[in-house]
Amino acid sequence: MKTTLKTLFLLLVLPALGAHAGVIYTNLHSFNSTDGEYPQAGLVQGSDGNFYGTTYGGGTSGSYGTVFKIGTNGVLTSLYTFDFTDGDNPEAALVQGNDGNLYGTTTDGGTNNPPLGYGTVFKSSTNGPPTSLYSFGNIEDAYGVPLDGARPSAPLMQASDGNFYGTTPYGGTNAIPAGTVFRIGTNGTFTNLYYFTGGSDGDAPEAGLVQGPDGILYGTTYGGNNDPYGNVFKISTNGVQNNVYTFTGGADGANPYAGLVLGSDGNFYGTTTSGGTYTNGTVFRIGINGGLTTLYSFTGGIDGDAPYAGLVQGSDGNFYGTTVSGGTYTNGTVFSIGTNGVLTSLYSFSTGHDGRHPYGGLVQGRDGSFYGTTLQGGAGNGYGTVFRLTVVPGPPQLAITFVGPDSVVVSWPDTAGYTLQTNGNLSTPGWVAYGGTVTTANGTNNTTITPPTGKLFFRLANP
Repeated sequence: MKTTLKTLFLLLVLPALGAHAGVIYTNLHSFNSTDGEYPQAGLVQGSDGNFYGTTYGGGTSGSYGTVFKIGTNGVLTSLYTFDFTDGDNPEAALVQGNDGNLYGTTTDGGTNNPPLGYGTVFKSSTNGPPTSLYSFGNIEDAYGVPLDGARPSAPLMQASDGNFYGTTPYGGTNAIPAGTVFRIGTNGTFTNLYYFTGGSDGDAPEAGLVQGPDGILYGTTYGGNNDPYGNVFKISTNGVQNNVYTFTGGADGANPYAGLVLGSDGNFYGTTTSGGTYTNGTVFRIGINGGLTTLYSFTGGIDGDAPYAGLVQGSDGNFYGTTVSGGTYTNGTVFSIGTNGVLTSLYSFSTGHDGRHPYGGLVQGRDGSFYGTTLQGGAGNGYGTVFRLTVVPGPPQLAITFVGPDSVVVSWPDTAGYTLQTNGNLSTPGWVAYGGTVTTANGTNNTTITPPTGKLFFRLANP
């Protein structure tokens, strides 16, 4: 009787030699007040390869905030310091328009309602300075409520029609605060599209919008007096609004501060700052017509707490984000999460020069690394940082498939630098390069082995 290969042949797949999965954190810049303070927003990579961002305060003319650019080598250039009349305290990230200019919002300042202001919309070349396109508070009711909206804290979004769309969490005809959705052209032509009521349509939209594959704009409301937990809504470019989902404050989450991102699978992905199983916030997926799935509930431990920023889908298909607090040192984290809800904590910010409390989201650079900001921490007085996080991929894995009683197929990804080695006895340093025929198809190496009776071990090596 013939004994099958599975009883004669002991297979052992060892970890690949010479590679380790992990992350490399680099502090690119620590702000010193003159070049800015407290960057609350994330970055955008311009067409020139540099990254552009804003700081909430600081600058050469006081504490009104700045616009800056920074290269991948960490060299930062202050492009402009706001002076209040053209804006004050930008909380939102910039966006580069089709014309190459940068567009953004400031939460305060402008030409109306001194000495606070209701905020502005501005544009800037990649060399500065900005041009103020619109100051909120141009229209007020008898009680001084800005009917055109107030205090925009979200980034703008350029839709397929070439116009920019945004939100304000305050003001409008139903101010509770309520809030608005607006459209603005590159020349400053401003139109209010929708006034939130604070009822079933939501209240206080803190986040920006994203255009879906159907051409409709999708966003979130944080929640307010009449809508305490927030919702997901959609609105057409001519102002027709519909509610997509209302958060309950339970396991589904509560109070989304960030906007949505459209995944490659056609679904939207987002975060809530609170709620979930442990009340520390969630990551969720939602379809165009509703149907929300909670992918992950933060525990408030080393996995993080309170994700205020939205997500970005990496080139590997996973989503990447930040939490404001939690982590090993309770100062915030960077995480990745798959569409299956498996979350990996990539980095915990300490109380040192690496920064703490990242309120802004991440952007993946053309070099594959992720770039972001922290509100505080860094060298000096702790005015915040710009950082880079490089995810080092794990080693390729071997796969063994039995194709008969006398042979197996060994497969592994065609990753540069790795070679297949074999050994018949692990007690001796007898690893040798496999000398058989290897074929490559669709990025995978394959070899068929008919081993001798006994033991044979395999590993991938990258000396």
